[in-house]
Amino acid sequence: MSGSTTVDVAIVGLGFGEDFLPVYQAHPAVGRVAIVDTDERRLADVGDRYGVPDRFTDVHALLATDAWDAVHVLAPVSFHAALSLAVLESGRHCACAVPMATSLDDVHALVETQARTGLVYTMMETAVRGREYAAVERLHRDGALGTLTGYHGFHVQNLDGYPEYWRGYPPMQYATHALAPALALEQTYVEQVVCLGSGRLTPDRLGASGNPFPTQVGLFTLAGSDLLAQVTLSFFQTARPYTEGFDVYGDAGSVEWPRVDGDPLRHYAMQALDPTLPDRGLRGRRSTLTPLEPVDETAGLPVEVTPYLSAFDVPDGAGGTLRRGAEHGGSHPRLVHEFVTACVTGTQPPLDAVTSARFTAPGICAHESSLRHGAPVAVPPFTPSSTTSQEAALSGATKGSHR
Repeated sequence: MSGSTTVDVAIVGLGFGEDFLPVYQAHPAVGRVAIVDTDERRLADVGDRYGVPDRFTDVHALLATDAWDAVHVLAPVSFHAALSLAVLESGRHCACAVPMATSLDDVHALVETQARTGLVYTMMETAVRGREYAAVERLHRDGALGTLTGYHGFHVQNLDGYPEYWRGYPPMQYATHALAPALALEQTYVEQVVCLGSGRLTPDRLGASGNPFPTQVGLFTLAGSDLLAQVTLSFFQTARPYTEGFDVYGDAGSVEWPRVDGDPLRHYAMQALDPTLPDRGLRGRRSTLTPLEPVDETAGLPVEVTPYLSAFDVPDGAGGTLRRGAEHGGSHPRLVHEFVTACVTGTQPPLDAVTSARFTAPGICAHESSLRHGAPVAVPPFTPSSTTSQEAALSGATKGSHR
């Protein structure tokens, strides 16, 4: 970045943003860190706990300054697109929590704005940076799964008691966690989706979106792949504790997500046919079962952020410490490192704007399909822009380019 080896980062939204704050503070390529939240009490509590002097209650006040090179948006979903666009238009790099947006127009606008400005944009998709995905991806890369023949991603979470803006939220508009692993494993994107809703929201759970479904189930056709991705999302009226993961099946091996939190993944490997076995009484060809315990890999990560791959202690503001879990499979340090590295080097991160759009748009189209009673809906491919030159990317990544 124009001779600089550090980037100053602002975190917007401390409900989720607090999980990332100590990671940014520890990263050797991060200089100053600012925090933004409309809740003044939370702003003060978090700021005091982590010793952050730079605090804002209004993100636009921060964007009006001549400071801060990058912004990580972790505000409520309805603000993601508008805030991300404002960040990019201010001349700053942008990271955003999922989803990228909730309309195709906004997805297109973000892809086009990133291409025009050459700045860094990334959607922080935790599902493809966690230790569980890494274990499955390694098996697939090594050929242990063979050709993939089945995939089921799922995200079940009861949002009763959540803030008002979650009422009636269309589950499929939050499909990235359940769908992204299939796209990453096959290195592809969705061409078409067919989706149906299941159940009906009770009147007290209906929101302003017009979505009537507590659960949505989609079938996603992938470009250049025979794999069909099935995805189930449920946000209300399902008696099941929170779970978010995927099962993937191949002709040589398969992996299933644990049904009980804390259990290991299950790796199945196909056995060879045994001609001596009787031809009756069997339930198909046998396979072995091996528990798969994912481990955290530190290769490529600065040593300063590796403590945040697993549970860690933070100050409690009273001289003691609080224990915090490393949520989302320990993905946060990897995502922070990819974003910071992109900002410093003037390159685009692996989860760039086009990849983020390809993770996000299928869920938007799936919701539209469910409102059309399962009619097929084509998904835009979002091809990389040929107008984004390396020169534009480097000039947009220059520290202080917003000044």
